[in-house]
Amino acid sequence: MDLDIKQHLPEDFHPQSKVWIYQSNRLFLISEALQLEELLNEFVQQWKSHGDEVTGFANLFYGRFIVLMADESKTGVSGCSTDSSVRLIKKIEEQFNVQLFNRQLLAFVIKDKIELIPMEQLPYAINNKFIIPNSLFFNNAITTKEDLETNWIVPAGESWLSRYFEKSIS
Repeated sequence: MDLDIKQHLPEDFHPQSKVWIYQSNRLFLISEALQLEELLNEFVQQWKSHGDEVTGFANLFYGRFIVLMADESKTGVSGCSTDSSVRLIKKIEEQFNVQLFNRQLLAFVIKDKIELIPMEQLPYAINNKFIIPNSLFFNNAITTKEDLETNWIVPAGESWLSRYFEKSIS
């Protein structure tokens, strides 16, 4: 599995460009991904902040993660433009019958596949060594392009999940 996403991101966006990641509770089918690509492209082309065009980017990664990005070095993103992106994500949830706001599902790379583990099952997964500190974790809490490139997919033990590994040792 190729986890280097830099090649798929716009090179000319500022490293501090604002990023939002929405993780689906299931993989999108190929037919859905094609429809989704159209919706995302349409949105980015008309994305505005107080009447000014937002320099935006949107893409589906690994068939499961919708990444939205706004280069605020060109146009700042306001509450209204953020609201419009949230409306888009809610529309996608309805149209494709997926959950994109469930932050209780954690994504890991396990045996070269992306697997979701509900937050409440994390202690069990750690105690039984299904998840170890070196397991790759999708840290969807990141907020910038720079973090997306360097801190999105990280060993779980180097993320905010590290405290769960400390508990399992004692």
